[in-house]
Amino acid sequence: MAARRGAARVFAVDRRRRILQRVAEEQTIKIGELALELNVSEMTIRRDISRLENDGFLRHTYGGATAHITKSIELAFNARALEHTAEKRLIGMHAAELLARSSVLFVGAGTTAEQFSLFLSPRPDLQVITPSLPVASLLGSRPVSVVALGGAVREEELACVGPIATASVGRYRTDVAVIGAAGVSARFGVTELDDDIAEVNRAAIEHSARLVVLADGSKIGVDASAIVAPARAISTLVTSTGADQAELDRFRASGVEVVVADGSRSRARQQRGASRTSVRQQREPPARATAAPPAQRLVQAAQPAGEQEASQ
Repeated sequence: MAARRGAARVFAVDRRRRILQRVAEEQTIKIGELALELNVSEMTIRRDISRLENDGFLRHTYGGATAHITKSIELAFNARALEHTAEKRLIGMHAAELLARSSVLFVGAGTTAEQFSLFLSPRPDLQVITPSLPVASLLGSRPVSVVALGGAVREEELACVGPIATASVGRYRTDVAVIGAAGVSARFGVTELDDDIAEVNRAAIEHSARLVVLADGSKIGVDASAIVAPARAISTLVTSTGADQAELDRFRASGVEVVVADGSRSRARQQRGASRTSVRQQREPPARATAAPPAQRLVQAAQPAGEQEASQ
């Protein structure tokens, strides 16, 4: 399908980010619809999808693409995997973008952490320490250094727990511990349903410079039985719309950075960014018109740093 004339052109990095954003929100995309929206040919969208598929982000299907979730969802299939799926995808996407420059990560067990791993940009210099077999399997098939902790395996989460897993965590220093939670409240902090999972997370937090908690809106203000960390230990809380605003205000008041993953606002920011790019192309000389926009990129593999590709 031919691109529409006169519409704003979108750089390749932004196109691929938009593709992942759409998959995160709707789980599938249609090539024809996306080509019209981004003012490019269907062949260009197919090339973008192939690039993302090669990097492990998507799985190409007839007429479109779906998130490459076979390993994470089939390996860790439990009731929680079907709850708040869209919110968890958006949380995972936003968190992956926030932590794109981190070098050593601890990634905990759970379905939201799996979504984070799904969108994490693969790099040979990235090391991930994890008790989660789904996360280890997903990232182990990409150019990422992965350390699975070992130990007894819990059936429901397919997560390594117990003294072996806890002791293994102590062998590593990580830049950020990224964990999910059964509940997060300003009063009791991060809590879990099971103390085995909580104990591994506690050890990881002790050896990490920062703590990033991923919890959809239904978990905010909720307290489970096993305390993982107090609220003051949280550096960043990434949640979804629908979270209790009074509780989020309490976190902010205590110094916690609160990020609300809102897909509609993300699309609006992307559209405004494309419009500003179009204006710059009209005002600037050609040599500057192809310069890359400020790089907060979701997909590192989409282009090397600073490089852009105009739509075909």
